[in-house]
Amino acid sequence: MEKVRIDLNENSYDILIGTNISNDLNVLIDKGSEHNFIITDKNVDRLYGSSLDTFGGYDKIVIEPGEDSKSIHVVTDILEQMLNKGASRKSKVIAFGGGVVGDLAGFCSAIYMRGISFIQVPTTLLSQIDSSVGGKTGINLLHCKNSVGAFHQPDKVIIDIRFLHTLPSRELLSGIGEIIKYGIIYDYKFLKYIIENIDEIKKCNDEIMLYVVKRCCEIKAEIVSQDEKEKGLRKILNFGHTIGHALEGITGFSKYTHGEAVIIGMYHETIMARRLGLIDEKYAEEILSFLEDLNINLDIGGYPDSELHRWMLKDKKNIEGKVSFILPVREGQVSEVLLDEDEIFLK
Repeated sequence: MEKVRIDLNENSYDILIGTNISNDLNVLIDKGSEHNFIITDKNVDRLYGSSLDTFGGYDKIVIEPGEDSKSIHVVTDILEQMLNKGASRKSKVIAFGGGVVGDLAGFCSAIYMRGISFIQVPTTLLSQIDSSVGGKTGINLLHCKNSVGAFHQPDKVIIDIRFLHTLPSRELLSGIGEIIKYGIIYDYKFLKYIIENIDEIKKCNDEIMLYVVKRCCEIKAEIVSQDEKEKGLRKILNFGHTIGHALEGITGFSKYTHGEAVIIGMYHETIMARRLGLIDEKYAEEILSFLEDLNINLDIGGYPDSELHRWMLKDKKNIEGKVSFILPVREGQVSEVLLDEDEIFLK
């Protein structure tokens, strides 16, 4: 079992990574808390619910899968169930699922009785390498991505690579989008590794995935340990997300997975960086060619610029009316660029 540490003064914790380590959840999760809750969705419960039933001493709350569950209505339902079943300040929440479950369960634990403990057990590639790490929790409001939320760090993150073998190929590709992001924003050597091993990553080779997941968690841990509340360095994790979130919003979360939207966002934000003269042609072409080879429809020509701009202007990362973009500038390095609406050219 591999271990990655996030050092946050009062909120430091470990990310545990391995194959089949979920068989030892009873050992890895401290059961000393009072009246604990597992929050999962119907898909994960169908695949792995029987193993959870052996826990004992936990109440299970099962939600509908999908982005629509990240709503204030589902939050209210979960909190009411917890309250009715006697959850106290000493209770603990275990988020067992993908990014939606993790964001939702984390947010509920952040606001229930002003904050209770929770543990992340992510089951998708995207949640294992990104959303379960770093303490961001939240829900969507009026289709605006994560517009309501809180920073609430888990007690630990338990990552089992074996869960990846039951993922549909589309969900796997969604996570690959975020993997690529880490190489572009922070570690060019890692980007080259991804490019060279993309076929094995798509096949979910255990040895390759163990390294990839660990490296992504190491990068995010390094970033979050320096900037927990996204005041500076942590902003680089938003590469691809300004356009990506706009695409999710404009389509009502119905057309793209989050990772697909981020891949499209990274593609067009790289073109933007080239147009602004921030990146040299050779490196831009390396990024663009690799993203094109993922066989995702990267065309956004069907969306009016005015509508895309409208969604971008709602982005919580914006500053003084200017839209915040994280753009690649050189190998393993990105920079924040603030643009007025009339400076944004996407096509």
